[in-house]
Amino acid sequence: MSWTPRAVAAMLGISPTTLRTWDQRYGLGPTGRTAGGHRRYRDDEVDRLRRMVALTARGVAPAEAARQAVEPAPEHPRRVGDALTADAARAARRGFFTAADRLDEPRVRRLAADLIAGHGVVASWQSVLAPFLIELGDRVSRRGTGVEVEHLASAGLLHALRGVPYPDGDGTLAALLSCAPDEQHTLALDALGAALSEEDCRWRSLGARVPAAALCDALERLRPAVVVVWAHLADLADAVPIEDLCRRADTVVVAAGPGWDGLALPDAVRRPATLADAVRLIVDQVRV
Repeated sequence: MSWTPRAVAAMLGISPTTLRTWDQRYGLGPTGRTAGGHRRYRDDEVDRLRRMVALTARGVAPAEAARQAVEPAPEHPRRVGDALTADAARAARRGFFTAADRLDEPRVRRLAADLIAGHGVVASWQSVLAPFLIELGDRVSRRGTGVEVEHLASAGLLHALRGVPYPDGDGTLAALLSCAPDEQHTLALDALGAALSEEDCRWRSLGARVPAAALCDALERLRPAVVVVWAHLADLADAVPIEDLCRRADTVVVAAGPGWDGLALPDAVRRPATLADAVRLIVDQVRV
């Protein structure tokens, strides 16, 4: 598959200007072009840029990060990660609050990257990152201030999650991830994608605010083993063409997020309660 520069910038959470700069300074641009001369990135070139983003998020100088990014990705065992103790999780959350309140996004990124490296995505998300985001959102609601802190923290976590290397090579597309048509919150899907990468499962994400027709078209073209649709409110979930998605007998439909709670869903739709449940469900579908 090939990607436009704009799509790549959106996937990686960087600006198109940064993408152009990395191309001009470090040769990290696309090698392919369409018949009309438009630049297109291959999947392996996007993975190279993912490594660049991950390295710079850890504080590596851009020139050195670019040098390392073009090297073959090192072999490493995939892992779900070790659970954190309650005390360790509380201490980690305090660290995130301190960094976020100082508007220190690089620190948030480094804390998240180190946590994921030590404990894996699932344990990090369920014990630290999700509770931190929920508590931060509740604090903003109570005080009526601090939206900038919440947005900065979310951006830092997004960079760290997107820094988890995508599986090498070809294979079955395990999951297509998508938000409901007007859903703008993507972090939970980014966490799921990163956790699937740790499990060596290939996935694609359509991101936020995916029109119903676009989701159905992508499902038909990609034919994943599982399609996951995220919604955090019921009115957002209502706009998802869930019946149409269920007509594909070879794809398992997963409704993720609190927006689906209490809604009548077809019997075939799966409802994982946690990130770990969602990862296990998808892995089981492609490893039977």
